Formats: sequence, structure tokens, C-alpha cells
Amino acid sequence: MNRKLLKTLPSCPVEVTLMLMGDKWKTLIIRDLLEGTKRFGELKKSLTSISQKVLTQHLRLMEESGLINRKIYAQVPPKVEYSLTKIGRSLSSVHDAMYKWGDEYKKIQESE
Repeated sequence: MNRKLLKTLPSCPVEVTLMLMGDKWKTLIIRDLLEGTKRFGELKKSLTSISQKVLTQHLRLMEESGLINRKIYAQVPPKVEYSLTKIGRSLSSVHDAMYKWGDEYKKIQESE
């Protein structure tokens, strides 16, 4: 992990989690990468309303924080693939809990 980031982490573990994945786009990027390695275009297509600039910014931040790996292939046109690191994959339980809660909430709302 980036030493600069480590020095600025909040003392509260919940705040740390929110800082690393608490925004809509980061959570959805993690969702997509939990399925496996993706190229930039695949992520952009899945996240239909995200701009290229915002996606690039989020991917860079997530790489700096150690959640994702970026692999660049030396070819023309350039090929870049993104995947979760071991620590990034450990967020699957957080993602699964969010999925389960959201699904249950939707069911409750539909039954009222």
C-alpha cells in the first residue's frame, strides 16, 4: 500500500472502508472486477453513465490504494487490463452483504 495513504488513514475502520470503496463508482468497479479481469472498455460499457475521465480517476485511486492491479501490454493499440489484488478480492464479503441487504430492501418495498 502507498505509504502516504497509510499515514492519512482515519482511525475508525468504518471510515477506512468508506474511503476505499464507499462511493458508487468504486463499489461498482469492484462488483465488475469480482467477476474477473476486465479491460477499460468493458468497465466503461458496464458502468453506462460514468465518464471516461471519472472512470480513469477512480481506477488510478484504487490502484494507488492497493485494491486493483493494472497490467499494461506493450502492443499497438495499447492494451490495459484491470484486476483485483488480494486485498481487493477481500472486499467480496462487503459486496455480498450490500447485495443481500439491497435485495431484501427491494423485496420489502415491493410487498408494501
